[in-house]
Amino acid sequence: MSNNREGSLEAPTRHPLDWQSDEFYDEPALFEELERVFDVCHGCRRCFNLCNSFPTLFDAIDESDSMELDTVPKKVYWDVVDHCYLCDMCYMSKCPYVPPHEWNIDFPHLMLRAKAARFKKEGAPFRDRVLSATDKVGKLAGIPVVTQAVNAMNRSKAGRGLLEKTLRVHRDAPVPDYHSKSARRRLKSHRGTSGDASAATASTNGKVVLYTTCYGNRNHPAIDEDLVTVFEHNGIPVALAEKEACCGMPKLELGDLDAVAKAKNVNIPVLAAWVDKGWDIVTPIPSCTLMFKQELPLMFPDDPDVMKVRDAMYDPFEYLMLRHKDGKLDTAFQNSLGKVSYQVPCHLRVQNIGLKTRDILQLVPDTQVEAIERCSGHDGTYAVKKEFHDISKKIARPVVNKVKKAAADHFISDCPMAAEQIAQGLDDHQPEHPMGLLKHAYGL
Repeated sequence: MSNNREGSLEAPTRHPLDWQSDEFYDEPALFEELERVFDVCHGCRRCFNLCNSFPTLFDAIDESDSMELDTVPKKVYWDVVDHCYLCDMCYMSKCPYVPPHEWNIDFPHLMLRAKAARFKKEGAPFRDRVLSATDKVGKLAGIPVVTQAVNAMNRSKAGRGLLEKTLRVHRDAPVPDYHSKSARRRLKSHRGTSGDASAATASTNGKVVLYTTCYGNRNHPAIDEDLVTVFEHNGIPVALAEKEACCGMPKLELGDLDAVAKAKNVNIPVLAAWVDKGWDIVTPIPSCTLMFKQELPLMFPDDPDVMKVRDAMYDPFEYLMLRHKDGKLDTAFQNSLGKVSYQVPCHLRVQNIGLKTRDILQLVPDTQVEAIERCSGHDGTYAVKKEFHDISKKIARPVVNKVKKAAADHFISDCPMAAEQIAQGLDDHQPEHPMGLLKHAYGL
């Protein structure tokens, strides 16, 4: 993905997060930087059509007494922060002032700093702590009797009304089912072998550790099962790590950076040990991939194991495309897919790997994939919160309209949560995951 920085051919760079310093949380220093960056954004306004942070800021300035930032109430600053869900699209595709530009604008990480400062000072509401506690909630909801009760409540009008009243989770927001038989239980036989040395190429080691993710493990285990089926069909051994915790992205979005560090301390040593044994890593959820490839390295730039995991972490379709380039991908497909509408998640776009999901699926004969590079508006927990749900649906509307207009045979997204959000606006499409579609193309 190109960066639209005028007058420069240099690639954007990202500075490490100085999150362990006192100044990072100092409120006067924070507001001084917010004022500096917001004033630059006001003069530019290139990001007006991304998330709702920018319209919130620009409308407040235009409606203020001076029509400049100096008369905007500080409360609005926090409104801007709350509308940022760290999609990173402003940094990667819009802002002309990212480093190495001398103005050094990193809007998403400034919003993260503000979230972290507020969390350090005030903590977080009960609702937000529950929504970000994916491991604890998933473990509890995975108890068989509890699973049935939770799923029944989430599917009922009365249950959703109660959830909205007590937790301010919007009654119409898509919420996932829970499964008592998790992906890790279903795939427990995959504990790793030496693998087939002949499967290695110049690009990959030809054997992968699957980081199942909270969502793939507890909410949509079929994604992980389909990935294993497709990879093993292509002669790629798949193993599960001995243990796994949340990647930390929900806590990052909350600003709870200490919790991110705790999750890192569980995951990184285990994954790094697999890398040392010659295994690559794949994870099916773009946000989790991004967490290991970008956010943790920026939080822990001096940790060699974090960097080791970063360099071995792949999006699954990125991995399959590398195998294809090395002549190792099975292209004897049994079923065509027809026309496919494909929403590209923001956290996949900002990885700068290209549209590998589209490219792999278009290897299937008689298949046409239309990529829609627009935000779904779901973005972690943003769309399920009562105060943001209607705005999230507005953000998703252009994608919904494109899918409707395409009249495709399938609608997919690498992010199942984004897919559910968009599918709510469709009359005749159930969301599918691209890995399941690839499995179907193979006739598996």
